[in-house]
Order: sequence, then structure tokens, then C-alpha cells
Amino acid sequence: MADWLEHSVQIEVDAPIDVVWQLWADLEQMPLWMQWIDSVKVLPDDPQLSRWKLKTGSLEFSWLSRITKIVPHQIIEWESVDGLPNRGAIRFYDRHNSSIVKLSIAYAIPGLLGKLMDNLFLGKAVESSLKQSLESFRDYAQQPTSSQVETQTS
Repeated sequence: MADWLEHSVQIEVDAPIDVVWQLWADLEQMPLWMQWIDSVKVLPDDPQLSRWKLKTGSLEFSWLSRITKIVPHQIIEWESVDGLPNRGAIRFYDRHNSSIVKLSIAYAIPGLLGKLMDNLFLGKAVESSLKQSLESFRDYAQQPTSSQVETQTS
């Protein structure tokens, strides 16, 4: 039996909500700022499904994820449908000339061992990685628009 462990981080981005939303909603661009995400491929026959690959050191995991809820400029929720069990949400809060981005991720790991690992080191490592990824996203989102367009079209 597995326990679900959840971690949340947030950051303020000095960019309008339209820009922040557009960048985050393009899932295949996520490896540009998510440090452990190696690739994301949206399935052409069902854009609600995407294949994710996480890679860190010698560890590699993949999963198929389904978007379960989208409210434009407010929230994207997902859950895995195979592979690494995970679910989460990215929430957006409009502050007029800036935006708050809050990322919550939950993942399943085996019972007592999972809780022990989470308390000892795993939870801190995950939160630190999520925070670094949001900081990278903030830096990316605050670049001049021409840089983002060039990156997305290359």
C-alpha cells in the first residue's frame, strides 16, 4: 500500500498572467525550466494526454498524464494514468502586472518506508527542486518576449 506525499511551492513572476499562462500551458516546453523533466510529449490524437519522462542522475521514470481540469488563467490539474503515480495542480493568481504561480505535486511511494524517506530527505529534495524549477520558470517568463518566441519556434 502506498501513501501519497504532497509538496507545494509558489513564486511571484514579474509578468502578466497572459504570458505566464501561455508559457505554462505549453507542456512540451516544460523541460526548459523543470530541472528533472527530460521530456514532455503531448499525444496528437488526444491533447489531454501527455507522456512525461523524469531523469535525474541514473534514475529515470516515465508516465502518461491526463489533464483533469483547466480553467484558463487560473488552474491546470493533472493525474497520471500509468507509470509513476502522481497528481497535482498549477494555480495562477493575477496581480495585474505580476502573477503568483503555485505548484502542488503529490506522488505515491510505499507506506512506512516512503514516510521515513520523505521525513529524512526526500521531501526537502523535492521541495528544493520544485522551488528551483519555479525560479527558472520566473527567469524564463521575465525574458523579453522575442526570446520566448524564438525558443518555441526552434
